[in-house]
Amino acid sequence: MSDARQIEAEIYERLSKVIDPELGRSVTDLGMIAAIEATPADANVDTDAYDVTVHVELTVPGCPLSETITNQINGAVSSYPGAQLNTHIEVGSMSRDKLADLVADLKAERKQNPFSKPGVKTRIFAIASGKGGVGKSSVTANLAATFAALGYDTAAIDADIYGFSLPRLFGVRTQPTNLNGMLMPVTAWGVKLISIGMFAGADRAILWRGPRLQRSLEQFLSDVWWGEPDVLLLDLAPGTGDMAISVAQALPNAELVVVTTPQPSASDIAVRSGLVSLQVPMKVRGVVENMSYYEHKGEKLEIFGAGGGQRVAEQLTEALGYDVPLMAQLPLEPEVRETGEAGRPAVLTPEGALRTDGIGQTFRGLAERLMAL
Repeated sequence: MSDARQIEAEIYERLSKVIDPELGRSVTDLGMIAAIEATPADANVDTDAYDVTVHVELTVPGCPLSETITNQINGAVSSYPGAQLNTHIEVGSMSRDKLADLVADLKAERKQNPFSKPGVKTRIFAIASGKGGVGKSSVTANLAATFAALGYDTAAIDADIYGFSLPRLFGVRTQPTNLNGMLMPVTAWGVKLISIGMFAGADRAILWRGPRLQRSLEQFLSDVWWGEPDVLLLDLAPGTGDMAISVAQALPNAELVVVTTPQPSASDIAVRSGLVSLQVPMKVRGVVENMSYYEHKGEKLEIFGAGGGQRVAEQLTEALGYDVPLMAQLPLEPEVRETGEAGRPAVLTPEGALRTDGIGQTFRGLAERLMAL
């Protein structure tokens, strides 16, 4: 008969591999496993059957991912090979003092913007445009969803304080969880998200300027627990205003992706967004031309003209002194708008997998090009 104490120790070791999806740490490291109790299922029978009770303390009552965590814990215990176990999981929440100590420890590891530290491995892409209405937020949402579907730990910040739209495009209607002043980003379609729209509501105007606007970005970077994502995308406000400069100052390792549409009225202005990099330490990785054409009965109709993306790429290449390629030309597809407004990035199937047809392959190619260098 297996020893109960040995079973408890081995189960604790197995639970060290269960990762909290929000904090990115094991449930044992976070102190979420309060106790493990193993007792023979029938003390009068010589069998290797045990009743095992795992006492779990979640960070907050009603944690939105409690079911995910408990399912992972149950799976780790149930697959124990050394004995037959009858698993019971008792779920509670941390005391106020224990939670305060945990948050203090997590904050102490960071103390500042985690993405500006030397050696950070997160690839940061700031998605910019010279003017509104070119589909910048749609590109950001679908690109983020693509990265997540390809297996990258992906985060996205809606840095368009006035015209926030990522919550709607991802179908988010909840607020971030507040852990004693540290916020947990909302996860949707595999992407960790934060937006002022999660707090203000889409029907309220935001009238911020200067220092307060910059402070909003600092809070998104420093007061939100991001873990260590592979990719961080920022949906910038149109133009070259305060937020673009703030991003460059806070994230000097960010790479700029300029979105335009084919017509000169958009592409000429788009160049200005790329030229911001002359004033700040940000590299322009490339240009994305949106609404390039509409396919009708096998014919590509250039509704908004042609050549805008290539013009932007060529002008930025000449002005910046290094190659700024046209990385993708995205078609005008009503489905992108309709699906996005319904709360699912159009590159994903209803099950959350990356589509294997045109738009899915186009965004896969864009994501792979961005990560190639």
